[in-house]
Amino acid sequence: MSFFKRALTHKSFLPEEKHDFANERLEFLGDSILDAVVAEFLYTKYPDDDEGYLTKLKSRIVNRKSLAAIGEKMNIRSMLIYNQARSINLATLEGNAFEAIIGAIYLDGGFEKTKNALIKQVFRNYLNFNQLLSEELDFKSKLFIWCQKKKLPLEFQLVEETHLNGQWNYEMAVLVNRTEYGRGKGFSKKDAEQAAARETLQLMGEI
Repeated sequence: MSFFKRALTHKSFLPEEKHDFANERLEFLGDSILDAVVAEFLYTKYPDDDEGYLTKLKSRIVNRKSLAAIGEKMNIRSMLIYNQARSINLATLEGNAFEAIIGAIYLDGGFEKTKNALIKQVFRNYLNFNQLLSEELDFKSKLFIWCQKKKLPLEFQLVEETHLNGQWNYEMAVLVNRTEYGRGKGFSKKDAEQAAARETLQLMGEI
């Protein structure tokens, strides 16, 4: 059985003595490879962020819900080999099979081929990266809600703006109850505010 056929074969389709030919071992391998690719991708994309922040970002991408959504967009269920007479959560099967496919690509072509396939094909076509992160990591909104609950005034102040090599850079500060907390930098005021809000939440132990 080829790696890719095995990646799409769920154990429900096989007799118990042949469960080793199902996709679970490839899923285990693919899960580890996906973690490594996403970790390297985020490490490169966010060079100034600490490991705690990068870990939170990675969890947004590799969790069960996200993987199931990717599997559904790729229409993996149309290729799945499973016992259709049984009541099985197809979304879960798709997410697991997606990881197994990653394992199959790795065994067939190695890490670099797998990384290129994920970044150029999967991330680009099936993962709305910016939307996924903004939905879960809107630090400014979280800080605003936190201050509302505590009945504390919140203010963002522009500390500095510079223009270098055709690119504007901004630094913003957060004032909670007229006391400065976090600061953040970005290529837009919005990005700088998000960074400042994140640092403030970290200082307050909220993230």
